[in-house]
Amino acid sequence: MTLSRRGLLAAGGAVGALAATAAGSGTAAAAPDRGHGSGRGGVRTGFARLAADGYRLLAGQKVGVVTNPTGVTTDVRHIVDVMHPDRRVDLTAVFGPEHGFRGTAQAGGSEGRYDDPATGLPVYDTYLKSGQELADVFTASGVDTVVFDIQDAGARFYTYIWTLYDCMEAAALAGKRFVVLDRPNPVTGRAALGPVLDPAFGTFVGRREIAQAHGMTVAELALLFNKEFLAARPVELDVVTMSGWRRSDFFDTTGLPWVPPSPNMPTPETALVYPGTCLFEGTNLSEGRGTTRPFELLGAEGIDHRWAAAANAQRLPGVAFREAYFAPVFSKFEGKTVGGVQLHVHDREVFDPIRTGIALLVTAKRTWSGFAWRPDNWIDKLTGNTRVRTMIDAGADTDEVVGAWAADLAAFRRVRREYLLYR
Repeated sequence: MTLSRRGLLAAGGAVGALAATAAGSGTAAAAPDRGHGSGRGGVRTGFARLAADGYRLLAGQKVGVVTNPTGVTTDVRHIVDVMHPDRRVDLTAVFGPEHGFRGTAQAGGSEGRYDDPATGLPVYDTYLKSGQELADVFTASGVDTVVFDIQDAGARFYTYIWTLYDCMEAAALAGKRFVVLDRPNPVTGRAALGPVLDPAFGTFVGRREIAQAHGMTVAELALLFNKEFLAARPVELDVVTMSGWRRSDFFDTTGLPWVPPSPNMPTPETALVYPGTCLFEGTNLSEGRGTTRPFELLGAEGIDHRWAAAANAQRLPGVAFREAYFAPVFSKFEGKTVGGVQLHVHDREVFDPIRTGIALLVTAKRTWSGFAWRPDNWIDKLTGNTRVRTMIDAGADTDEVVGAWAADLAAFRRVRREYLLYR
């Protein structure tokens, strides 16, 4: 089933010209830009289109925004700084996720409650809050409508989509309206890849049953969340689509500025490999945090050239591996020189980050006797089940591990198809 325009409106799509996008069109009717965001590559974000329409979707509402440093216009002005002095919108609060609204906190941190020095607006902390606790934050803020505008990275364990989920659930509990301003999936929206989460393993790095690389935008995910997972108590939801974005677009083709959505996601190239190499967070190897190439550099003390050789022998499409040595300045192996590999993606059209991540786990275990999983089995939270860990421990090869999730992935792809808004 494909959503028609009428189906999109029924599901909670934004009204008027801003919601004209149907699953088969890929672009929407747009008002004049008025200075806030025609992408040099032709992509206009949800915020650009909302602003160009004079914020009519938010008229008469006290508005709070869930955002972080990625919520910017094409001239890299933050949307909060743009909206705050504009009399057409009544912006009264900001809600900060992991790393904070202005981005001052590292992984696993937030900024807490404070008043923003630039605007004077109250900033509320959403990190690790959900359910009634988060609903109480929305109630205390006094807003009528919660707006979400954050750049995602395209992986299930990247926490901003679960901030989206938790905020939607909490907004429903608090009786607030919810508006999602769409931005590109930086690694395209062509396909869903990888294992689908078993709800028994639900955490903040994966609340519900979606694929490890979901291949969706945040607006598409919001529609899916509301109908598939929040159906018992859905939020009043509107989405403002992009114009000019196609599912085959990588971020560097959009003309939009890249702002690191978190400290260890410095470039779109990081996002390309992240859905696979983040799995090394679940091991005793460094995933490259504390280097200039997080998630592209992987290694540990005692690893030598044999790992790169074994990885290259897998003949994975679109990627090659270089023997590499590096010294992280923080995180695992801080200040120590370690050996490992650097990924070099030479054909991103055929590169499969999930298969690559699994192949690297398989070959690391086979070539380095010191390989171990984190004692808390964090790998199970990242993959959403025990199968990846137990199959690799049992000696399974890459194809066997990847094949184990085929049925679950096919089922998710069928569900996903109903909520896709772009060609």
